[in-house]
Amino acid sequence: MKKKGKRGFLRYGSIAPVAIWLLVFLILPYLNLFLYSFWKNGAFDIVREFTLENYIRFFTGGQYTILLDTLKTSLIVTVITVIISFPLAYFINFLVKKTKYKQMVYMLAIIPLWVSYIMRAYAWKTILGTNGVLNSFLMWIGITDQPLEIFLYSNVSVIIAMVHIYTPYVLMPMYTALEQIPRNLIEASKDLGCNGFRTLCKVIIPLSLPGIITGATYSFALSMGDFLPPSLLGGSTTSTKIANIVQMQFGTSDDWPYGAAIGIIILIFVLVMLEVTNRLEKHYSKLEEG
Repeated sequence: MKKKGKRGFLRYGSIAPVAIWLLVFLILPYLNLFLYSFWKNGAFDIVREFTLENYIRFFTGGQYTILLDTLKTSLIVTVITVIISFPLAYFINFLVKKTKYKQMVYMLAIIPLWVSYIMRAYAWKTILGTNGVLNSFLMWIGITDQPLEIFLYSNVSVIIAMVHIYTPYVLMPMYTALEQIPRNLIEASKDLGCNGFRTLCKVIIPLSLPGIITGATYSFALSMGDFLPPSLLGGSTTSTKIANIVQMQFGTSDDWPYGAAIGIIILIFVLVMLEVTNRLEKHYSKLEEG
């Protein structure tokens, strides 16, 4: 009995720090945000009276269109990051033969994570600006006589920056998934007469789907709540994303209940998306095990 009690104490004692961390830094802040979303914003202070006004205001005031635009942008960023990351992960895993070179190429691919997030966003402002590197190059080779303004302060620049920022997050789970594919399955596919393209479609992609789904989930969830690239590179109301609206409510507008309501709506969208992708990942993981 003493041994069982000691084992139970050690088991629960080992998870206690994690549980406390989740409670203090995740559950309580979200609970506080949830409560704020049902309160009113008074003239000088927050009125703690239950109301659905903040949610009604969001869906009737037209700002839900910004949420839809943010979803569209996040989907575009997700698709592009997956398209870029999969060939790169495939190249590292199957075309780079020596282990030391494989590790070196992989580190070069994820090295942007070592650079400050803000620095990476500002770098694109320097590249895409009117007098930036890209415009200077286009003028130098004679494609245009004057700087083009379409690169900066538009959705295009926001998408470019987000793709650059989130591609390493998509690459890592893809690389891991491809690395875990048994090489004998690929050899068996070739022995059965499949060429490289059929092996890719019938063996490699299906077995790497859990990693692809995980990477796509990272990209979508992170870009959904990102406000820095739209702030630095969007520059207009057409490039404003839902996270910028939340930032303004907690900042210049000083309307915390409304900002909390929008934050809860974003959280619900992300949780639904995570549940869908989690089910898909489990489904394809079972197929891989089978």
